[in-house]
Amino acid sequence: MAAEDSTVQVRVQEGVLWVESEAYPLHNISHVGQRVLEVNKGAAWKQFIRRALLCIVLGAIAAAIFGKVAGVLAVIVFGLLVWQLVRVISRPPVYGLVLNTSGTQRDAVWSLDQAEIQNLVYEITKAIGKPDSAPVTINIKEAVLGDQIKQYGAGAIGIAEHSGSGDIRGGGR
Repeated sequence: MAAEDSTVQVRVQEGVLWVESEAYPLHNISHVGQRVLEVNKGAAWKQFIRRALLCIVLGAIAAAIFGKVAGVLAVIVFGLLVWQLVRVISRPPVYGLVLNTSGTQRDAVWSLDQAEIQNLVYEITKAIGKPDSAPVTINIKEAVLGDQIKQYGAGAIGIAEHSGSGDIRGGGR
C-alpha cells in the first residue's frame, strides 16, 4: 500500500454515515456492498515470460557481441525481472466499501482486511434499517479513502470487482 495509508474513522450517528469528513445521509443510500481488487496473477506471469524471453534473447546476442560484461548485465536484468514478479504476485487483495447514493456509486474506503469491510457493510445495512439506533464507530486500519486507487500492480494487472449491481471492472487488460 502507498505511504498515505492511515487509520480511517467510519461512524454512523443520527441517520448519517460519516467516512472521515464525508457525510452520507442513510436515507440516500440505496446499496451497500464490497469490492475486491486483486492482482491478476496470470497476466503478471505472461508479462514476466515475455520480458524474460526478451531479456534472454537480447542478453545472448549482447554477450556474443560484447562478451562477459553484457552477459553479467543480462543476468542482473533477469534477476530484477524475477524480483518484480515476486513483488507483484505477493500483493494481498484490497477490499473496498461500495455505496450507491442517488444513482452514484462511490468507493468510500479501502482496506487490506476483508473482515473490516464486511463488518462495515453489516453495520451500515443495520443502521439503514434502524436509523435511530445507537451510534457506531469503526476504525479501519491501513485504509485509503475514496476512489484513489487507479491501478494496482505494475502494468495495470489488477482487477476490481464488486458484489453489487452493474458491471464495474477496472485495471484489467
